[in-house]
Amino acid sequence: MTNAQTGQSIRRPTGEPHTRSAAEGATAAVADDGRCELTILLPCLNEAETLAVCVRKALASLRALGVDGEVLIADNGSDDGSKDIALSEGARVVAITRKGYGAALQGGIEAAHGRYVLMADADDSYALDDIGGFLAKLRGGADLVMGNRFQGGIAPGAMPALHRYLGNPALSLVGRLFFKIPVGDFHCGIRAFSRNKILGLGLRTDGMEFASEMVVKASLNKLVISEVPTTLRPDGRSRAPHLRTWRDGWRHLRFLLAFSPRWLMLYPALLLLVVGGIGLLWLALGPHEVGGVAFSVQTMLACATAVIAGLQTIGLAIVSRSYAASLGLLPPSPPLERALERITLERGVLVGVLAVLVGVGAFVVALVRWGSQGFGALDPITTMRLPILGMVFIVGGLQLIMVSFTMSLTRISSR
Repeated sequence: MTNAQTGQSIRRPTGEPHTRSAAEGATAAVADDGRCELTILLPCLNEAETLAVCVRKALASLRALGVDGEVLIADNGSDDGSKDIALSEGARVVAITRKGYGAALQGGIEAAHGRYVLMADADDSYALDDIGGFLAKLRGGADLVMGNRFQGGIAPGAMPALHRYLGNPALSLVGRLFFKIPVGDFHCGIRAFSRNKILGLGLRTDGMEFASEMVVKASLNKLVISEVPTTLRPDGRSRAPHLRTWRDGWRHLRFLLAFSPRWLMLYPALLLLVVGGIGLLWLALGPHEVGGVAFSVQTMLACATAVIAGLQTIGLAIVSRSYAASLGLLPPSPPLERALERITLERGVLVGVLAVLVGVGAFVVALVRWGSQGFGALDPITTMRLPILGMVFIVGGLQLIMVSFTMSLTRISSR
């Protein structure tokens, strides 16, 4: 059998299914001698209406660019003939039994023969006939090249207004803010990357949030991320897309928050701690009035609550960040590691015990004052300040002791 594009003779291995296409055999031959540079990967679940045109555009791009490559379909259980269409058009097909957009892409990346992989949807909405910019960036040293639909152009009807003006801009802003990712279209479905670099990230999610996980982990692991303009056209399907706006939007946001303990827990906790601490110290000296509004022991109790919540959340942020690093979900944090080297278990326990003793002392003083008045009825406005301060010191000290012991366990596990 002869490859019509290259003229190479291809020998079909013994026992090979006869449904395998000539292009698939050519891809295998290229992969064997290491010359396959680019795999164009299309995840597929019942895309019979548009798959053929996508494969044709992808193959045409490979020919126009003079690239040794392949078109790979990661089929996620199609029952509409998509697999046969792909094979007849000259693509290679790999069956992915684990369900989900992310699962299909992960399986496709693992099965790809190319040094580089360009992924896109199989709905004919992305410009598979214009991929030269992606390949040029990869050859120039980029590890991940994102498409930007807002720079390249979005045709009328190609993107719902809610996605275009709220969902994508908001989630892209969160990505840039949380992870300092230099891209303007965080969830663009067409992107290209170094196969080995992305496999090295250990991506795990199965759903639509896979797109976020790839970019976030690439940034956290200091991969070189670049961006090129790309266009978006209305897809060619008559059915509704697999994407569900609110469900998948929440899954993306949830992933971004879970992978950023700083923004999810640390920064809000610091805000609570600072505001509550200032109010607590201010009101410990007595009631105050500002602009006709009186602030007394009730406000002091609210400030104490903010301080305790802040301390507990800071402890949780430190533990979760360290544990995520030990599991390999997040890369190690050098600032946190340096801090933990200085703040040992013994030092943390010592400071915690001292804080508890200060709190107990505050209660003892309050008790002595009560005894001096014959243990009778007390005015809470004048007598509650010391017990509130004591409660904050005791709870805060116990929290520090528990966090110190927990962190010592995670460090023993990581070692």
